[in-house]
Amino acid sequence: MQTHYQTGRWQKRVTLGAIVLCSALVPACARLRDRTLNSAPQSGETYYAPEQTRIEYPSVKSYLEPEVVQTPPPLALENPAELPTRDIELNEAIQLALSNAEILRSLGGSVVQAPAGVRTKFDPAVTESNPIGGVEAALSAFDAQVASQLFWNVNDRPNNIQLNPILGQFQVPTFQQTAATFNYEIAKRTATGARFAARHVFNYDNANTPNRLFSGAYTGWFEFEYRQPLLRGAGVDFNRIAGPNSGVGQYNGVLIARINTDISLADFEAGVISFINDVETAYWELYFAYHNLESLVAGRNAALVTWQRTKELQRVGARGGDAAAEAQARSNYYNFDVQVKDALTGPNGLYAIEQRLRYLLGLPATDGMILKPITEPMDGQVAYDWNAALQDALTQRVEIRRQKWNIKRRELELIAAKMNRLPNLDFLGLYRYRGLGDALIDSRDPNNSFNSLYQSIFEGDYQEWQAGLELSYPVGLRQAGVAVANARWNLARECALLKEQELKISHDLANAARQVRRAYELLVANYNRQLSDQEQVKALQARYESGLDNINFLLQAQQQLAASQSAFFRSLVDYQLALRDFHREKGSLLAYNHIGLAEDAWPTAAYADAAERGQFFTPRVEAEAVEVKPAHRVSDGAFDPTTIGHPSDHR
Repeated sequence: MQTHYQTGRWQKRVTLGAIVLCSALVPACARLRDRTLNSAPQSGETYYAPEQTRIEYPSVKSYLEPEVVQTPPPLALENPAELPTRDIELNEAIQLALSNAEILRSLGGSVVQAPAGVRTKFDPAVTESNPIGGVEAALSAFDAQVASQLFWNVNDRPNNIQLNPILGQFQVPTFQQTAATFNYEIAKRTATGARFAARHVFNYDNANTPNRLFSGAYTGWFEFEYRQPLLRGAGVDFNRIAGPNSGVGQYNGVLIARINTDISLADFEAGVISFINDVETAYWELYFAYHNLESLVAGRNAALVTWQRTKELQRVGARGGDAAAEAQARSNYYNFDVQVKDALTGPNGLYAIEQRLRYLLGLPATDGMILKPITEPMDGQVAYDWNAALQDALTQRVEIRRQKWNIKRRELELIAAKMNRLPNLDFLGLYRYRGLGDALIDSRDPNNSFNSLYQSIFEGDYQEWQAGLELSYPVGLRQAGVAVANARWNLARECALLKEQELKISHDLANAARQVRRAYELLVANYNRQLSDQEQVKALQARYESGLDNINFLLQAQQQLAASQSAFFRSLVDYQLALRDFHREKGSLLAYNHIGLAEDAWPTAAYADAAERGQFFTPRVEAEAVEVKPAHRVSDGAFDPTTIGHPSDHR
């Protein structure tokens, strides 16, 4: 398939390339030209020529929701006071957003251009069910494995035999055989690395070979095998970290898989936090857009009254009604009118912000109604305990928990890497019951142990066993040694990242606390500024109507009043966002909005299994009860830099 570019530059390049090619291959170009000009295209060529270059679309069902397809035209300059409103509280908005959030939407995201990077509620389940790195995939390494084979063979082979000296002729005998082979094995790997196997094998052989007790006989055995690694690959820790039969540097055990799931859960929680952060931002910005519009509309109405009064004074020729005053009042009115239209339908206007909130809530762009926030903002001063907040930030932040899981994973990988430096030393034990029979299955004959194969095996006259050790290792253990060094450097890197995260979080929390204080002080100042401007407008309005002042003072005061009212609501919204940012930096934003996250319930059988195993960790109520303590943890997450060492330590 070819893609054709239709721009002039690309057409020029293709043409020049064709000229150069034809210059080098003149005869071929001439034949191609004659064929193009003198021969008409066949019907097949006419049909397939446009089809092979057409861009194809996959036959996949589209999810065209009715509320999306039937969306009314967007609001532009309609008067919001004349539209039906839908009052919505902040808690209701958050609840609605979460209930419609299969995709964790983001105002700055790119779900259309780059959908692969968008977080969804399915991500933890996708990680958990990964057939390669998921928990169940890691546990499947300990599942019982069954292998079986059953083959039939018929052989008919001529043999090259020398001249028969008695008969004086060549003799070419034929080897004829009917054979069957059956193998069946069930094997199980344990958490300690041991492998148990039970195996049954029998063979059938019916051949024209001389000197045979039975022309057709069955041979077979039952055997039981036990293989236990003693050094490398031994122990619960290694097999749960790296997994059985893992290579050097490969860590696919159940503990690593579960940590990957926990990291995915942390990523999902971080996505929820970012999503709630955007919802709250859009909600309070819409609150500000309403009050900003109200301030500008009030200013425009006052400017209109002033303009009308000035025109009336001009009409009757009274003082203060000159042409310059009328023009200034008219300009002031249209200045307010421009600001009102921009606050209503501009890029950051009421309708645009209301549509952003609609998107975050999973609502259609328009539905004939307009959302209106009704939650009253906090206007009182909030006091907090800095030391407690800092402690919470350094322990409850989801980023800290995620990084600690990374450290936990690197610690476990270092444990497994050190175990990989050991040689392979396995103990092997095998016991076998062997038999021979004229038939495979027949009634027992006490006078003939070889009446059937299974009679011969079960009588146990022929038993074999094997026990021993197997040792193998690469000289120098170079790969295993460098794996230890790599694990140490990875652990050092993750610990350094955690240290830097804690430093950055302390700075971010300090800045958030400072912004809370700043926003509150600005809120108080802008409130007093608004009251002062209201009094100023009243005073200047009276002086202008009395003819004592120029109209310029009144017009400037009206502009200042609209600006101060808008600034007051801006500082009020900034104070809400500063409180939100403080809780986000402290790691308590979800609790601040009454949101809880938890994993799904276990399967029913898992609870019974946990109760059964948990009894071993509970002291028994007896006269001489001995407390059974749980096994020690592999690591508590702490890290001592002195234990890292240098990569050369593995030599």
